[in-house]
Amino acid sequence: MTATEENTSVPRNEQDERDERDERGGKPSAGSADQKRARLISGPGILLLWLYGVMVVGAVSRSAVQISTQFDKAPLAYSLSAVAGLVYGFITYSLVRGGETARRAALVCCAAELAGVLIVGTWTLVEPSAFPDATVWSDYGMGYLFIPVLLPLSAMYWLRKARTTAD
Repeated sequence: MTATEENTSVPRNEQDERDERDERGGKPSAGSADQKRARLISGPGILLLWLYGVMVVGAVSRSAVQISTQFDKAPLAYSLSAVAGLVYGFITYSLVRGGETARRAALVCCAAELAGVLIVGTWTLVEPSAFPDATVWSDYGMGYLFIPVLLPLSAMYWLRKARTTAD
């Protein structure tokens, strides 16, 4: 950097502050990226983030142990538990990331999660022989205190509410 550039350059944080001001020269705009990201993990969003984090650890660790030690016993059940862990991980990431695109992606993923819980839960009740061992979503998540069926419903409500408050 030359001496001229040093004298004329504006510190990064001041430039960012100027960029965020509206046309009238007022306060930073309400739609800044930081505020959008904070919106998803504020209030009830913090609880959702925590619960999804716990479910990631539970589903991924359970499936990792089962796949590595006894995959031949119930490959479908253990694979579905791994898929559940990936879904939970993506939703957790989306909640942390924030923003409108991440909110929409999380909403779609929560709907897919709910569909998976309902399909697998019903399947385990109708045809129990297809699942020699339980999955995270077996019996609608009974082994996880029904959190797998309640969590996507709560998250979809929160994500839809987060959209309406942003508008």
